[in-house]
Amino acid sequence: MDVLHLGRVDYAATFATMQAYSRNRSTPDGAHLPDVLWMCEHHPVFTQGVAGKPEHLLNPGGIPVVQTDRGGQVTYHGPGQVVAYPMLDLKHAGYFVKEYVYRLEEALIRTLLHFGVTGHRVGGAPGIYVNMADPFGHGMLPQRPQKQLAGKPVPDFAGLAKIAALGIKISRGFAYHGVALNVEMDLAPFHGINPCGYAALQTVDLSTIGVRVDRAEVENVLAKKLITHLAP
Repeated sequence: MDVLHLGRVDYAATFATMQAYSRNRSTPDGAHLPDVLWMCEHHPVFTQGVAGKPEHLLNPGGIPVVQTDRGGQVTYHGPGQVVAYPMLDLKHAGYFVKEYVYRLEEALIRTLLHFGVTGHRVGGAPGIYVNMADPFGHGMLPQRPQKQLAGKPVPDFAGLAKIAALGIKISRGFAYHGVALNVEMDLAPFHGINPCGYAALQTVDLSTIGVRVDRAEVENVLAKKLITHLAP
């Protein structure tokens, strides 16, 4: 998988290029287009998922809002965050959407572990979370196993903060959009939304829990983990 480090780029322009690249892969003359991984950060922007509800956008405060075609609700991107966009042919990779999401989350968990932080999954709520009482501990979360409602897991965020978001789009077997990991950023804009559609969900970055690391280093580690865990 080719890796491109784009630096800080405009979200809307990046989204349009990513969408066009993925769309062209499904045409006969686009069959040669390879899987790619774009690593970047964005200027401040809120992005809304295809089924996003406007009531989750509380107070954008002058930050632009961009409608996208990914799944999920509203999230925030800004300086100090590592964003990864794998553009992947899932048929060639040999796995389905649920496993793809699992592999994305595993790459995030392994990246956090590289810096001594334990990341957790929460049933029913894609993304990665940290236990704010013990972000470096390896114990199972107190709320495991997950509560169930009508046979489905009910997200339980007690004591947790979200450190990485996930939102993808699958079109004709080609995946795009991706993940965002908070490194050292202004977290205030997250207070202007219900992050990922959950009221009062706390967000956090590595800096807040005491991990002082250069964003570029985190980007390099995450890129390597994604290449490893997304391999066919």
